[in-house]
Amino acid sequence: MGRVGLGVAAGCAAATCAIAAVLVARRASARARWRRAVALLREFEEGCATPPARLRQVVDAMVVEMHAGLASDGGSKLKMLLTFVDALPTGNEEGIYYAIDLGGTNFRALRVEVGAGSVVTSRKVELPIPEELTRGTIEELFNFVAIALKDFVETEDGKDEQRALGFTFSFPVRQTSVSSGSLIRWTKGFSIENAAGKDVAHCLNEALARSGLNVRVTALVNDTVGTLALGHYHDEDTVAAVIIGAGTNACYIERTDAIIKCQGLLTNSGGMVVNMEWGNFWSSHLPRTPYDISLDDETQNRNDQGFEKMISGIYLGEIARLVLHRMALESDVFGDSADNLSTPFTLSTPLLAAIREDDSPDLSEVRRILQEHLKIPDTPLKTRRLVVKVCDIVTRRAARLAAAGIVGILKKLGRDGSGVASSGRTRGQPRRSVVAIEGGLYQGYPVFREYLDEALVEILGEEVARTVALSVTEDGSGVGAALLAAVHSSNRQQGSI
Repeated sequence: MGRVGLGVAAGCAAATCAIAAVLVARRASARARWRRAVALLREFEEGCATPPARLRQVVDAMVVEMHAGLASDGGSKLKMLLTFVDALPTGNEEGIYYAIDLGGTNFRALRVEVGAGSVVTSRKVELPIPEELTRGTIEELFNFVAIALKDFVETEDGKDEQRALGFTFSFPVRQTSVSSGSLIRWTKGFSIENAAGKDVAHCLNEALARSGLNVRVTALVNDTVGTLALGHYHDEDTVAAVIIGAGTNACYIERTDAIIKCQGLLTNSGGMVVNMEWGNFWSSHLPRTPYDISLDDETQNRNDQGFEKMISGIYLGEIARLVLHRMALESDVFGDSADNLSTPFTLSTPLLAAIREDDSPDLSEVRRILQEHLKIPDTPLKTRRLVVKVCDIVTRRAARLAAAGIVGILKKLGRDGSGVASSGRTRGQPRRSVVAIEGGLYQGYPVFREYLDEALVEILGEEVARTVALSVTEDGSGVGAALLAAVHSSNRQQGSI
């Protein structure tokens, strides 16, 4: 071989070595980037950990905050609002009642007929609220509602008999009786001026009178209280209700002598439903991560609703997106698609649930969601598995914390199987306790439900957990409100707590 041949051979060898070196370096870099993604995943999982011992700390913190909220207004992150609902339906109610559910861009009207221990008929109509009415006057808003209800009543009833109305008003209200309460502030995009402080039930009654409709508000409630009423109608062992959907809240039946901030409060039954507003619960025992802090910073209600931001449907998808976005920036596992994960709330909780519940061998549904909704193409299977794991961690933490909240209520009531009730009273064997639950997150997401049920057993133990039933209800904000109208109209003695 001549010199030229040797030179060419040497050049080829050098080029081959250089290419090999580049490939090795790239593979090493890829492995390093993947290790970084896995490290971020493990770090997130550790930050979200909810072992039974920690959940019991959350339970105890919840009980402490419940006591503080019952002792004084402003004494706790839990508002522990009085509802003045001191009687719940028992199944003996009879008659025709109406309900209005107003709490967003739509409102519903329902006609509920009860008798023989069951809801015989339940008809409803749903109408959008014109956008201009969300920033007009409260008279204009309620005139619209009253006229729509009148049309519905005349279509359904055709009679001019006085009817009782349950009014579900899902805005912050300071209740003054079971049928009255003043608006604290508007939320959900409403900006009607000069309405704060007004009695919303009185304003609606005035609008109903102007319309000529012979219907009056006898129960002003929120959706959680309506859910408790409907649960109690079907099962008298129902002691609490929880909403776990886009938002979250809870209420329960409390002894009036335990409501220290209203000493001397008398009720027919010796008990009252308390609206916890538990979305605002906070404790140092809650497993907060940097992603939760980032989420809080991008919301309008910063430093509020800390519990809700960990467990409700509005936020779970966003927590997962924040984790995936950081992975995209620091590990390059999504290639050039990091920017596609930078927009807040592009990963909804329904999509998170669909990702977590994809059990296909190649995670084809995860691939589709990443491509169609997040514009992330060509992800390898191991990356799709990483995405599933992130969604699983978010789901598991949320469900287990919700379970701890439920046990907190049971412990406050002396129904958690421990030796002494939080009131200091000793007690015997735990009684059967039913918790009514509504909300799409619990009802429509089987994995969430499984994790919650699993955590209840871990916290309570199998023996006590068998005495606790979680009962799914349907339409507590409608049917439940109508049932409360029945109880708190002419025959108060028929209800019980």
